[in-house]
Amino acid sequence: MEPVTNHPYRADVSFDGGDLDCGNGLLLMIRKHIDPLDRGGLLEILSTDTSVKEDLPAWCRLTKNELVSMVENGRQRSYLVCKGDMAERKQAAPGKAALTPEFQAMRAVVIPDKLPQPAPAPDIPPFSVMGIGSWPRPRWMLGAMHDHMEGRLSDADFQATADDAVRLVVEAQLRAGVDVVTDGEQRRDSYASFVAGILDNCQLIPLTDLLPLVDDPEEFERELRALDVPAGEVRHPAVFGPLGRSKPLAVHELTFVKTLTQKPVKIALPGPYLLARTMWMECISDRAYATREALATDVVRVLREELAFLLAAGAALVQFDEPVLTEVVFTGAKTQRSFMCGALSEKGDPLVELAFARDLLNAVVADFPRHRTAIHICRGNWTTDESACLSGNYQPLLETLRSLNVGTYFLELCTPRAGELEVLRTLPGDRRVGVGVVNQKLDRVESVDEIVAKLEAAVSVFGPQRVLINPDCGFATFADNPVTSAAVAEAKLTNMVRASEKMRARYAVAVSG
Repeated sequence: MEPVTNHPYRADVSFDGGDLDCGNGLLLMIRKHIDPLDRGGLLEILSTDTSVKEDLPAWCRLTKNELVSMVENGRQRSYLVCKGDMAERKQAAPGKAALTPEFQAMRAVVIPDKLPQPAPAPDIPPFSVMGIGSWPRPRWMLGAMHDHMEGRLSDADFQATADDAVRLVVEAQLRAGVDVVTDGEQRRDSYASFVAGILDNCQLIPLTDLLPLVDDPEEFERELRALDVPAGEVRHPAVFGPLGRSKPLAVHELTFVKTLTQKPVKIALPGPYLLARTMWMECISDRAYATREALATDVVRVLREELAFLLAAGAALVQFDEPVLTEVVFTGAKTQRSFMCGALSEKGDPLVELAFARDLLNAVVADFPRHRTAIHICRGNWTTDESACLSGNYQPLLETLRSLNVGTYFLELCTPRAGELEVLRTLPGDRRVGVGVVNQKLDRVESVDEIVAKLEAAVSVFGPQRVLINPDCGFATFADNPVTSAAVAEAKLTNMVRASEKMRARYAVAVSG
């Protein structure tokens, strides 16, 4: 773009990016300021870095924002960017107040002197039925979520809207008759990246913001399209300072659900390996951490804090989601980026990665009641296309699973992609297995008899005392990309409950004994 003497329009918001380039924080500043603007809003970016002159037009093309004009004044350049395109600009009074970028005043990390002790929680009997975590969001909830993320909806109004959505989710689960309730992750944009909007010195940015930072943006964009990923809607965490937990990640979710039901409540959290993989982007994260291992140490710390407060608030079960473990073993030693469950960073040797994952999760759950912790593993849940997801049995993960100090494994087992159940026979006899008995990707509702047959197979491997009942994965892992409808989800849970009733009657002696 050739420079002009003056911008043709007055900016609604302006900020000075100094000498930051796009790979060293400027994109984070842009995102902080452009998100609260309405479509057609104008953002002025001041910069003295010469590379921005090339990188900013590329970012605008990829994110579908319009670079309106550029003014040069010596080393200082001023760029005027329209959110969306100029045709969307409204003539009403412009202007939102500019936001102060969080990374210009990083939060000091506060570590609690002492973690609280677990409070009592209801027991979860054998053959208990529960969801994995997520539930389809109503259309109005999705609108509120985007407005909140982009600064157009206050936190108080967002939480009130989310409360209404959670009420609907809990009512649906109670109608189905589940034994353990979740809040459907209604406040989360996805099962994992939501933490970036809560943790100190971390920020959510759209995947499209990362495209200019990768070696081959066009190839990366093709990969995302091939995987059916809405890259402009899915957001990715970016760490720009030391991680801290000045606000709870999910305790508020638990507290609200407990006002709606007396049943046990399960809370799902992203696992430490998943977060370390997701958050470690060398082009951004190395401003705060020298290595991924250093970042992982703080990830473990904040998850331990959250786990302690969840158990103290009465969570019956805290589940750590580590679906990316299947990407480690089923894509071999390849080191290319993968969208698998939102983990964009590169990985190393599978055996090294599995040992790293094992040590991280064991560090998180150390000294907590094992029977109230769990892990969930699947092979990808961003699309209903079974052929696009990973395949393979649990054999490559078996040693890792056996070495994890959690009380329950929630496993994808209904889809043929998960392989044979018999592979899991050598799991420790004092651990429970949540058996995936319905495939959330299919609109067809599995019959009670089909589910009973799967449960009988599980009983033959694990015995009746160790079996819990769940779908293969969540019904809406990514808020903007649910894999089923709320009606189908409720119907599947209802048949799971009917199957559970048959199993409990059939094994009454074993269960009560």
